Amino acid sequence: MAFVSDKVKNLPPYLFSEFQRRKKKLEAEGMDVIDLGIGAPDLPAPQFVVEKLADEAQIPENHRYSTYSGCQEFREAVAAFYKKQYNVDLDPDTEVLAVIGSKEGIANLMHAVIDPGDTVLVPDPGYPVYRTAVHLAGGKNVSLPLDRTNGYVPLFEQVDLSSVQKAKAMFLNYPANPTAATVDFDTFLKAVTFAKKNNMLLVHDAAYDMVTFNGYQSPSVLQVPNAKETAVEFGSLSKSFSMTGWRIGYMVGNKEVVQALSALKSNIDTSQFLPVQKAAAAALKSDFKAPAANNKIYQKRMEKLHDALHEIGLRANRPNGTIFIWAEIPDGYTSMGFSAKLLNEAGVIVTPGNAFGSLGEGYVRISLSVGEDRLDEVIRRIKELDLKEVTNG
Repeated sequence: MAFVSDKVKNLPPYLFSEFQRRKKKLEAEGMDVIDLGIGAPDLPAPQFVVEKLADEAQIPENHRYSTYSGCQEFREAVAAFYKKQYNVDLDPDTEVLAVIGSKEGIANLMHAVIDPGDTVLVPDPGYPVYRTAVHLAGGKNVSLPLDRTNGYVPLFEQVDLSSVQKAKAMFLNYPANPTAATVDFDTFLKAVTFAKKNNMLLVHDAAYDMVTFNGYQSPSVLQVPNAKETAVEFGSLSKSFSMTGWRIGYMVGNKEVVQALSALKSNIDTSQFLPVQKAAAAALKSDFKAPAANNKIYQKRMEKLHDALHEIGLRANRPNGTIFIWAEIPDGYTSMGFSAKLLNEAGVIVTPGNAFGSLGEGYVRISLSVGEDRLDEVIRRIKELDLKEVTNG
């Protein structure tokens, strides 16, 4: 008797699991493994947010169920954040929804807006959860190509017309995981125009919207006039406030879509623990000194690693956002082969680019999620490798 659904059986292979298995084996053999594959901040959540959580957890009423769409305090804080950060007006009652981290929200959104067989345009290379979410909802993924020579902006003209006409939704993500690409307002203007013209939902994942460097400020897709007619945007406190394990984020924008996801989630969960929501509200209503301080740390790490990679001969753009560097691998290697060489011979984990789509082949994603002393050790180990000798791919 088969107890597992075909859609779970047919999930795409999870490339990260093999590296974690190998990591455990090498550590058991005594190797010091440095993990730059994980996309999670190592910096702590701000102390005032932790204290707010502790205070709210002492209040018995906060141990009850949240309202399905998230508590009023959190939704109002999200709306206030959008007004302050982007000068975008949101109705907290109809255009803001709390989600249990943007990953959960993205996955459930696909069940709320597409039917089996529907087409969704997905960035390639892009965050793997987009493809998985479409797959689990019974949809069909069509690649929206991104490439370095064009700054990783969407190449709408490279998607065949029949796929565009069938597409019910499209994902974008800037600042981008894994490429660390950033865009300006014009990119979102073109995307909204394209979505409206082709009657599709535009889903923008803004998980790294506040992790920026060099004076760059990430725009919101909702700054485009009338974008809410065709777009929603996900945000998260995971990266900006180092609250990954807290699992709190939001979706904002088109009322119909917000209410559709709210209706679906009301049958699946009862939102996030109230003290977490109220602590997140305090973060969003703060002066943003905590994210700014973290960004200075990430920028210093980025510059150190970027300069070292350049010296070694691994070409990479200097990012203006995210906690990643997207680096080209040496000639003669595959992404998997080069990643395996770094792990087996240097004890350094990076993520192979093909984990993010076929156009990610030839690259690796390197996370800035360790301190400078560990980055110094990573640089030393890579410099000692013979990168001209292809042994794993």
